[in-house]
Amino acid sequence: MDRIKRLSYEVLETHKSKFGEDFADNKKILNEVSIVRSKGLKNEIAGYITNYIKKEIREEKAKKAQAEASKSLEQEAQVEPEPVEATENTEAPAAEETPETEAPAVEATENTEAPAAETTPETPEEKSE
Repeated sequence: MDRIKRLSYEVLETHKSKFGEDFADNKKILNEVSIVRSKGLKNEIAGYITNYIKKEIREEKAKKAQAEASKSLEQEAQVEPEPVEATENTEAPAAEETPETEAPAVEATENTEAPAAETTPETPEEKSE
């Protein structure tokens, strides 16, 4: 294991709750909880800790998003059967209305005869040509 990782994990084991996503804050906290004489080493450890914390936060958000997505899919699966029942209920009144719609169907045929009469003026135009 790399020296930076090893030192970072040692610090994180005991003081993980103190660190956050900000590099500058993590560098200050690292000064408080440990003694690192080299400025470069301190920066590398603080940087590794910052990236590690950010990675953990991203993974937690991804897990939450997956959990929410699976919950929404489950809810959609449960909601789908209900509209099927609702359509069955709407089909029954439609069957009751069928005798009423037969009478307008007769009227619709009468209306279709009228447009046929309207198409006849086109034929005189053909005659005039």
